Amino acid sequence: MPSSFVRKSEPAKARTLELKLAHSPDSDDAFMFYALATRKIRTGQLAFRHVLEDIESLNQKALEGVYDITAVSFHAYAYLADRYILLPSGASFGDRYGPIVVSRGPMDPRALAGKRVAIPGKMTTAYLTLRLYEPSVEPVITPFDRILEVVARGEADAGVVIHEGQLTYANVGLTKVLDLGEWWHQETRLPLPLGGNVIRASLDRRTLHAAARLLKESIEYGLAHREEALAYAQQFARGADAMTADRFVAMYVNEWTLNYGERGRRAVQTLLDRAFQKGVLPAHVKAEFLN
Repeated sequence: MPSSFVRKSEPAKARTLELKLAHSPDSDDAFMFYALATRKIRTGQLAFRHVLEDIESLNQKALEGVYDITAVSFHAYAYLADRYILLPSGASFGDRYGPIVVSRGPMDPRALAGKRVAIPGKMTTAYLTLRLYEPSVEPVITPFDRILEVVARGEADAGVVIHEGQLTYANVGLTKVLDLGEWWHQETRLPLPLGGNVIRASLDRRTLHAAARLLKESIEYGLAHREEALAYAQQFARGADAMTADRFVAMYVNEWTLNYGERGRRAVQTLLDRAFQKGVLPAHVKAEFLN
């Protein structure tokens, strides 16, 4: 063999980058992430480690920078904007509906002043919106899936209900006091932005855009294969029947979820602006979206 012979090396395989992806164990989030979680779509050089936690835990973990991609409340985003950027897909908006304030019996919404109100966490948009409506409530921090029972037992005067409880509160004998999404629409003529997905801003641009594309593809897959995605999401509906889970998913996985659009982005900025103007947020925040 000639001494000049050189064996050609095989091309190096591209390294897979694993990203920690966190979202809440709810039927709407499960629907959005169905294709990614069950590997229905190709992810190329990205791999995802899925973590499921309630939204307030996700908000707190995001403040600590734990996850690469995470669902967060827009209230929490105001404290994360220096580290995370909003992905263009995956948001939940309430268009003339949203978190509902409930009580054991009829209550005038104006009577909420000074009342003890069970809330699903101080970083939730539900609490932020409640404070915009009535800043003098006394918050009682309660796991979101226990708010109905806490109010029914009289341990709080009222409660802010998120997730499927917005559709099932009457089943335990509670009464609607106020729909915060409807109130917000009357105030602004905009949908109420509740939560979105953010990604660590320090990731390289290629990874940022690849992750954004895959999230949108996952949502598109769920919408195109609605029956199988709903069957998967049903296991996260906390006992709600299939019809209720279907209705809830339809409320929060829609045109806004695929793309904020100009109106959706304006709604996010309006929420942040008003919260600052009312003294609910300590600083003015400009929402930054991955384009």
